[in-house]
Amino acid sequence: MSAQAILAPYQIGDLKLSVSFRFLLSLYAIVPLCVLVLWLDRYGFQHALRDMLPSSPSHFLLFQILFGTPHIIASNLLLFGHADYVGTFKNKLLGMTLFIAVFFGIGSLFIPYRALYIISAAWTVYHVLKQQHGVAKAVCRLPNWAFYLQLWLSVSAGIFIYMGIFLKNSLTLLQADIVLQIAGVLTAALLISTLVCQKYVPSRFGVYFLWANTLLVAASWYVYSQQYYFLAILMPRLVHDITAYSFYVSHDVNRHGDRPQNGLFRLAAFCHVPVAVVLPALSFLLTYLLQVYGDDLVNAILQTLFSTRIYKAVTLGLIGYLALMHYYTEAFVWAAGSPLRRYIRFSGI
Repeated sequence: MSAQAILAPYQIGDLKLSVSFRFLLSLYAIVPLCVLVLWLDRYGFQHALRDMLPSSPSHFLLFQILFGTPHIIASNLLLFGHADYVGTFKNKLLGMTLFIAVFFGIGSLFIPYRALYIISAAWTVYHVLKQQHGVAKAVCRLPNWAFYLQLWLSVSAGIFIYMGIFLKNSLTLLQADIVLQIAGVLTAALLISTLVCQKYVPSRFGVYFLWANTLLVAASWYVYSQQYYFLAILMPRLVHDITAYSFYVSHDVNRHGDRPQNGLFRLAAFCHVPVAVVLPALSFLLTYLLQVYGDDLVNAILQTLFSTRIYKAVTLGLIGYLALMHYYTEAFVWAAGSPLRRYIRFSGI
């Protein structure tokens, strides 16, 4: 999401809710907080917290319900819940659906699982950090070369951090050490790059945002190097997800606040449910239902009708499809000229 790209054309006075850059910057407070928690646990409790937390966030059902999947479901509900948006992007949505079916469906029969996993992991990291750098671009106002230098150093370091965490059980000790070292070198390059690039940022607030994104990656590497894998994923996940929800909620309030325009929000208005909580509440509820009951329900139906079962039909198949669609569509649904962006305004610069 890049705020600067179409900030001026959609400064509409009657939009009630704005996306505050100061609020978005405040989310990065999770970074020093997690580092502080690490130090307290390391020096005060002899790694008791680290030993208690799951070795991977994906092993913790509550983490899956609270982070990642809900905002993915929310973005798909927002896009597919409005007929005008579907009509605008119909060809792109159909094309991407076909690509996912061929590449990740049929392709999985020929492409090694690890290759598909690394591709998905790289796309995930790119999506997460591209959003944060895109938002910061509006206040940092870096030259293009500096923006992309920061972005690609962040993404490159993030990919190796991600692989070091989620593939650690399948890596040898030497491989794990190499991944850690590469991530460290890229993180050091990012820190040096930020020192160089900050002189091109015209405001102190922009410098804060620039360093916030850099320290998000640097702290993730440090926490990962100390084997606090859960905290290493928690930091970017929390910042990314809440940033995304700030856009979704602002959109809904500004589009449906006075006059609900689809069935979901008309039902919410009838039940006196505030517009701002509809999409977050529904996305968390659906995440819980899909994660806990989805696979069993689908397999019960398939077993009854066709005497067959599909491995993780919902938690891997459906949610995987929605995640890939989310990564793809977020690259253009908030871009200049998009019908969604007319309901977004910004404040706090």
